[in-house]
Amino acid sequence: MAKFMFSKRKKYATIPSEHSKVDVPEGLMQKCDKCHKIFYRKEMKKTLNVCPNCGYHHPLKAWDRIEDLFDEGTFKEWDKQLTSVNPLDFPDYEEKIKKDRQKTGLNEGIITGEGLINGQATSVAVMDSSFRMGSMGSAIGEKITRAIENAREASLPFIIFTASGGARMQEGVLSLMQMAKTSVAIKRFSDSGGLMISIMTHPTTGGVSASFASLGDYNFAEPGALIGFAGRRIIEQTIREKLPEDFQTAEFQLKHGQLDRIVPREEMKDLLTTLLEMHQKGRNDA
Repeated sequence: MAKFMFSKRKKYATIPSEHSKVDVPEGLMQKCDKCHKIFYRKEMKKTLNVCPNCGYHHPLKAWDRIEDLFDEGTFKEWDKQLTSVNPLDFPDYEEKIKKDRQKTGLNEGIITGEGLINGQATSVAVMDSSFRMGSMGSAIGEKITRAIENAREASLPFIIFTASGGARMQEGVLSLMQMAKTSVAIKRFSDSGGLMISIMTHPTTGGVSASFASLGDYNFAEPGALIGFAGRRIIEQTIREKLPEDFQTAEFQLKHGQLDRIVPREEMKDLLTTLLEMHQKGRNDA
């Protein structure tokens, strides 16, 4: 009896039959990048791509963000026809742009336009990291600049949602020049009394974080967003020190005075409405 109780038993694995396997259609489910729990995509869409379990903010498509923020039927897109070219004849660049257009349905990595948010008129620029990682090329810089100029001429507030890996390497110095061009446009807009609200989403890095993303009258970010210039490894190798675990997160930036507030996605529309109403009241009272 004792020999039976303490003897090693063979372990068996049950292999399900073909009939017992449940086929899950591709694209039906989505795994959280942080807690790794799996949810129906429909459920994630309802929460604006925020994990229902841990609250992790996954990237949100530009059109999904616009659909959530703007009153139905009020959004008008600007400069849809503006697209990237290949000024430096960079190998395979045009083919990569073509593939991203087919994959995302976008002409470029940003959508600009105007509309109403809870009845408040505003202009907006929304970057989409699924198109060339939201990298800033000449077309993106031009669309942002035109949007700011349109906002100045129409006396509209300007809201920008950033999501970018930085400058677009295939356009070289022409890409870097967009930092100066957009910054000058923002200065002119600010001098005219315009309100600019910048919301940094994951990720906002490189030349984008070093220029227009940080120049708002209000600088906000979504929880957990990566915000920085150079990569963590490059910085550690340069200064030969270990960086804090939360370095380059939205929470780190807030703690060190680089942000005004961290705003969960579900609270964004209400906060923007409040700021737009305050700004409009201030202009009316002036």
